[in-house]
Parts: sequence; C-alpha cells; structure tokens
Amino acid sequence: MKKALSTCLLSATLAFSAAHASAATTLRLAHFWPSGSAYQTDLFEAWAKSVEEASDGELKVNVYPSQTLVKAAKAYEGAVSGIADISAVIQGYSAGRFPLSEIAQLPGLTSSAEQGSCIIQKLYDEGKISSEYQDTKTLFLFSTGPAYLHTREREIQIPSDLAGLRMRRPNEVAGELLTQMGASPVGIPAPEIYPALERGVVDGLSFPFEAMKGFRINELTRYHLRIPYTSSIFVLSMNKQAYDRLSPKQKEAIDQNSGMQWAMKAADVFAKLDKAGLEEAESLGHVVHSVEDPLNDDKWSAPLKKGTEHFLKRVEDRGKPQAREIYQRALDLRSECALS
Repeated sequence: MKKALSTCLLSATLAFSAAHASAATTLRLAHFWPSGSAYQTDLFEAWAKSVEEASDGELKVNVYPSQTLVKAAKAYEGAVSGIADISAVIQGYSAGRFPLSEIAQLPGLTSSAEQGSCIIQKLYDEGKISSEYQDTKTLFLFSTGPAYLHTREREIQIPSDLAGLRMRRPNEVAGELLTQMGASPVGIPAPEIYPALERGVVDGLSFPFEAMKGFRINELTRYHLRIPYTSSIFVLSMNKQAYDRLSPKQKEAIDQNSGMQWAMKAADVFAKLDKAGLEEAESLGHVVHSVEDPLNDDKWSAPLKKGTEHFLKRVEDRGKPQAREIYQRALDLRSECALS
C-alpha cells in the first residue's frame, strides 16, 4: 500500500513538474502603430517569433497594437510600471525625459532609417545616452528615416512659406526647428494626426514617408517637401521585474534578440515603408520637392543651424554639459553608419 502510494505521488509530482516546465511564460508587447501594418507584422510579430524560437517555446509574446494596452504618450511609463512587459516608445512623446537621446534627431545627422538607427544604437552601446534608460531593460533603439514636411493647402519651398502655419511636430527638436522657420508647432501623437488634419486643427505636419502611408495621411495632404531636417527615434523597453523573473534560458532568448541586429532589422522595415510612402504620394499626383543638403542650402541652413544651437543650449541648461560632445560623436558616426 505504501509502495503504491509512493509510486502514485511520484507520478503526480513528475506530471506536475513536466506540465510546469512546458508552460510558456507570456509577455505583453505594446505599440501604437496600426494593427495589420508592416510595423505589426514585419517588426514586432517577427521579433516575437524570433524570441519564441530562441527560447524553444518557453517564451510567448502577445503583441498589442494601436495603443490597445498603453497610450503612445505613456508608453515608457507603461514599461516602467509593468502595464506592458515590453513597450515601443517614441522618445519625443516624453518631453524632457530623453534630452541626450533626442540629440540624434538634429539636422544633418541622418539621411535614412538605417543610418539613424545605427547612430542611436551606437550612442547607447557606447554609454553616451544609456543613463536615460536605467529604469527599464533596453532591448534595442531605432530610428525613422528623415521626417519631411507635408501640407494640405500651401506649397512649401522656402522657410518663409511655413510662416503662420500650424504644423504637427513629432518631438521637441522638430518643434524648435519649426519655430525658427515661423511655424506654430503643435504636439499631437501619431494616431491622432488624421482627425486633427481632417478637422483643420493643423495645416500640415512633420512626418517620415513611411508614416504617411502607415497612418493614411497621404489621403489628406497634397504637398511634400523632402528636406532631411529631423527624424524620430524609438526604443523597445522591457520592464525590469518582468525580465528578472525569467529563467536563464529565457533571458538569453531576449538578449539574443536585442542590440544592433534588431536595430537594423527595424530600420529595414522603416526604409521599405519610406519608399512605399513616397511612391504612394507620387501615384496620387502630389507635388513633391526636395532639398538634398539643407545645412548647406542658402535658404534653409540659417534657421536649421540656429534651431540646432538653441536645442543644444537648452539641453546644457538642463544640467547636461555633455550635450555637444554627444552631438559631435553623432556627427562622427555618420560615415561609420552610412549605407554601403
């Protein structure tokens, strides 16, 4: 009887252990891009699949698009607090929280999503901006391509054409530059741009072409100025406690899917969408102008350089004396991060 009972208990223990071992840990990843978009399928779902495979199925990642788990403006706080285990954060929505990181958005630094993503990830890896992310587990950073200027009714060719226009700005850097060019910058999260533009709350916006297609903004605009005067940066952040609870094997799966390799995979998604967004605008018969080298352009260089100086001075005044050192390092990284 005792032997039978012992055998029964042993079997139950082994069955429980096997079930426990096979049970996957599920993580919640939040982002604000539309469901069904390439951001969802080619970036976040692809990352989730890669993590699952690296963990041999011990980790599952459920992806929550379209601000369904956390609002875009609260994405970083969502990762810190654990509302989301992992959150895609646009630093420009957290005004003043990532001033050193936002230096990577200044004019003249990047001409593509690949170059921008390489620069911001390297700045993090070198410890130049890592102090801004100490309250989360940073997975990887990435960038859009250049954010261009798009308007509904007024064609923009020179800075004075922006005078008096209400322009949606993606971040503080862009806001400073738009102010220097006579526009009135308005802060609106990306998912809210369409109704704001449709209702006339803003006259135009600063956006990369990938987002013009992804958020359907090409439907509402007619004029586009391809001037690489700024970009937007992102970080995929993980709640520290959620990471610490993982097994060594699960942590390794996360770590294997972090850093530069995924910064560049994200950049590839944005670069393809940039091309598609421009092609869509052209197919609709929109007017597209280009300013290839604005920092050396007779009409554009003065306000852009003035805006850059104002932003760097503001960061220094916030107690960040290393601002110009980081800006110079970002300038130096341009050639290292240029497309081959």
